[in-house]
Amino acid sequence: MKPKERMAIPRQYPSELAPAERITNFKEVTSGFDEDTAILEANRCLQCKKPTCIQGCPIRNDIPAFILLLREKKFEEAYWKVRETSTMPSVCSRVCPHEFQCEGSCVRGKKGDPVSIGMLERYLTDWMVANGKTMTRECALPNGRKVAIVGAGPSGMTVAHLLAHQGYKCTIFEALPVFGGMLAVGIPHYRLPRDIIGAELAALKHCGVEIKLGVTIGRDKTLQQLKEEGYESVFIGVGAHESRKLGIDGEDGTEGVLHGVDYLRRVLTGDDVDIGKKVVVVGGGNVAIDVARTALRTGSDEVFILYRRTKDEMPASAAEIHHLEEEGVNIEFLAAPVKIHAENGKLTGVECIRMELGEPDDSGRRRPVTVEGSNFIIDADSIIPAISQNVNHDADRGEELKLESWGTYTVNTKTLQTSVDWIFAGGDDVLGPQTAAKAVYQGKVAAESMQRYMEGKSLEEGRELSCYMVTW
Repeated sequence: MKPKERMAIPRQYPSELAPAERITNFKEVTSGFDEDTAILEANRCLQCKKPTCIQGCPIRNDIPAFILLLREKKFEEAYWKVRETSTMPSVCSRVCPHEFQCEGSCVRGKKGDPVSIGMLERYLTDWMVANGKTMTRECALPNGRKVAIVGAGPSGMTVAHLLAHQGYKCTIFEALPVFGGMLAVGIPHYRLPRDIIGAELAALKHCGVEIKLGVTIGRDKTLQQLKEEGYESVFIGVGAHESRKLGIDGEDGTEGVLHGVDYLRRVLTGDDVDIGKKVVVVGGGNVAIDVARTALRTGSDEVFILYRRTKDEMPASAAEIHHLEEEGVNIEFLAAPVKIHAENGKLTGVECIRMELGEPDDSGRRRPVTVEGSNFIIDADSIIPAISQNVNHDADRGEELKLESWGTYTVNTKTLQTSVDWIFAGGDDVLGPQTAAKAVYQGKVAAESMQRYMEGKSLEEGRELSCYMVTW
């Protein structure tokens, strides 16, 4: 097929549950490609001599190579090509914002729609499952050395996966009662089915990784105690699970005020959370979108999102915004909450103010500026701020780990070693709230560094991976 013929193929789209059906349950909204559709989409790839899609992928997957194998119907080989660089393609293919990463760097996107890289990656993982193929590599013989991982999110999973395959006895300590970190308690089932996380757990157990749930390092056991128990190196991958507050009147002590990741954690771990029929969500990222769509699925009738900029500036995935709008969530753009109104301690409404966009701020987006005298009130039963998250520092109690001004761990950006030589950190507790792919990549960097540290090698000379390769 000639390049001109490839350019003529329109982007393929998967089927989806109808909005009226999907808001009644947590079933996965988007179906995967079938074989014919996957091959047709793979044929859109131009196999560029300088594939910018690889540079856009935080994990540096060899995207043209796996797509070429896929369109030749070498599905198993294509899957293992992805696995050369990615420890969890089944997760990343579903939850990463591809339009900002690999697909955002696709050459085809300059004159039309980029190749649907995420859906092609997902097709391969789904094909492996459907055809009963082995998705685990042969495990190494134990070398008698122990490593501790604090946090069962994507960075911690990746460290455990890679070091276990080098023969290290890995133990993951997770404070939550469920495995998966933010994947399990921050991403609803309709985006990431729980059997996908279960498969990652099974793969780790296959190579002898021990999982200890409900153990909070820093409270139940300190980092120093882990060292005394024979763990030669420790990785901290606790993520960023603490909701950031709005800082407005009435936020504290008012019934009906919840915070984004706290609300999702309660719902996704089985709590029956009553937030009423009319809900206001604050924020423009994927967490805000997840909160709003989850509220619909748990019985709320009217859900509003307040966002202080316009749709063009929303950091959430375009697909998620599209699904949100299809499901009937209203977005109040250029508006921000300024006060919470309550009667007898229970929320009755949210006072807001109109905004207009001024000069660009540090993020490159135009700064929202308040419009004086434009206040208005939205009647509501609940308000759920989902504006960002902070790092919880239970894990480093008793250790003088250096921190950045915004509360993330200070690390060597090439090696992810912290200010304590045997402790490494990565993922959201280093980057701030970011994508699963970026956490996976940092897990890869940390695993290499930890192995070098335990083997007495230089952490920087001749290494395969360095974090500076990724533009965060």
